[in-house]
Amino acid sequence: MRILVTGCAGFIGSHLCESLLKRGDKVLGIDNLNDYYEVEKKRGNLYILNKYDNFNFIKDDITTTTIINDFTPELICHLASMAGVRYSIENPKDYVKNNIEGFVNIMEQARKANVKSVIYASSSSVYGLNKKVPFSESDPIKMCNSPYACSKYSMEVFGKMYYQLYKQKNIGLRFFTVYGPRGRPDMAPFKFLRAIHKGDKFYKYGDGTSSRDYTYIDDIVSGIIGAIDNHENINCEIYNLGNSYPISLNDFI
Repeated sequence: MRILVTGCAGFIGSHLCESLLKRGDKVLGIDNLNDYYEVEKKRGNLYILNKYDNFNFIKDDITTTTIINDFTPELICHLASMAGVRYSIENPKDYVKNNIEGFVNIMEQARKANVKSVIYASSSSVYGLNKKVPFSESDPIKMCNSPYACSKYSMEVFGKMYYQLYKQKNIGLRFFTVYGPRGRPDMAPFKFLRAIHKGDKFYKYGDGTSSRDYTYIDDIVSGIIGAIDNHENINCEIYNLGNSYPISLNDFI
């Protein structure tokens, strides 16, 4: 299968590409290699992917790319986004431009190029201040609590609109705190382990009683591939990808 993966040099994107390449799919990856965290980590991920003959990489930006017309993928896995809840509070415009405008650009090209389906990364952050647990896809989304969460929920709204108006099929996946090898250095698992390794102090937010799901990267990739392999049976849906086993921050530390 010919698959376009945006954000291919990132944590989740590189693991997904590696799994797709191992099973024989033809993958074109794009990434703008931004400096939200160390670019060398992304280049290291690309080094792994470039060992596969069925992988090609183009440095490109999702807000302006026109590569879909040239590559004509059967499916798109759209993982490129500005990440980070706290960073979004100080830089909300970046999230509107990259997450919302970037997604609309991908969807516009997908419908014009007759792409079978777009599978995209949403986030558990859309649940915001919802108090009911465990979270369910049928829960009302009324309490987003950051520009990042708002941008991800906006992507879901646009996804529904693109199916309603144009019958462009799409699947949104709400990721729950992904961890594992090559994980993002701005996330708690990496930050805490690095501090412990170096003998440095680290800081926790709040009293440590807040809980969240931590989902291993291989399980997330399995979920994405499940969406890819079942895309013909799905028109426009949202799915949680988590483990339903929340752990408090104190227990995690």
